[in-house]
Amino acid sequence: MCPAPTGTVHVYGQLREYCAGASQLSVSARTVRAALEDLERSQSALYRNLCDETGKVRRHLNVFVNTDNVRDLDGIDTTLTAGDVVTILPAVSGG
Repeated sequence: MCPAPTGTVHVYGQLREYCAGASQLSVSARTVRAALEDLERSQSALYRNLCDETGKVRRHLNVFVNTDNVRDLDGIDTTLTAGDVVTILPAVSGG
């Protein structure tokens, strides 16, 4: 079996405080779900703020693969290829 492709997770906003201020994290994963599981092992505080106790991405977060929202793709089962960028953005509101 081939090794999982390596990509980058971009972390924005206050979520950075849960990964020692890192704006980018490297992951080896075949899907967004696997990338999140990788973060669960390597960045547990960040993971707890990304996903609820059932493993679902929290409602106030948007997850993109490159420029596409995973909600418009296969959700967290979206396939990743080498060099893909997974971006996690907290929702912004105001008035």
